[in-house]
Amino acid sequence: MTESELFQRYRETGDVELRNLIAEQYLHIAAILAKKFVGRGVEYDDLYQVASLALLKGIDRFDERKGLKFSTFITPTITGEIKNYFRDRSRLVHLPRKVSELRTSVLRTADELTKELGKKPTAREIAEKLGVTEEEVLMSAEAGGVVSLDRPAGDDDMNFYDVIPAENDVFERIETHDAVSSAVSELSETEKKLVRCRFTEELSQAETARRMGVSQMYVSRMERKILEKLRERLQKSMAE
Repeated sequence: MTESELFQRYRETGDVELRNLIAEQYLHIAAILAKKFVGRGVEYDDLYQVASLALLKGIDRFDERKGLKFSTFITPTITGEIKNYFRDRSRLVHLPRKVSELRTSVLRTADELTKELGKKPTAREIAEKLGVTEEEVLMSAEAGGVVSLDRPAGDDDMNFYDVIPAENDVFERIETHDAVSSAVSELSETEKKLVRCRFTEELSQAETARRMGVSQMYVSRMERKILEKLRERLQKSMAE
């Protein structure tokens, strides 16, 4: 069975055993990339675990129909996950104690709610569970690093990959279609700049705020308004 046929079968069946079989064939890539980052204050075993998890995520997101080899796709994917791990780890060390403790609570509660609800919780659901504001949840997540694009963007459990096209990205994880592209094109120049900073350059809200000369709170609020606007336009377009 060719690589393309193997991924096609997994995409159609979702067979976990088949996914594990694919993973075994490419674990050497995870090992090689993990070794490249040894000597930076993190043990190899920890790096290998991060790389292996990135490999599994990559298998789920890979689409053989795009004509790209999996090894070409997964190498920058794993490398990016490892770099994000270092970035998050570095920032977490320097967080104020109160923010660090809230972030830990947010992550733990997110895991608990995922098991309880059977889906990834929204920031609002986490906030209600912890008895804090939604802004505090978002800002504590931001304090630890760049926002995850897999985080639900609202109560409908739609994530950022479902509403934001990955411009000029050969590793894009969704099909950029006319409805989404049209919706993005209708954003104001300020909104487009925020989208580029947050989802193309993957800057944090704090970094985006500095780039745009506004407050982080302003960026947070605008971001959610943009996502809501895109969701509404996309849903309206799909219903027509």
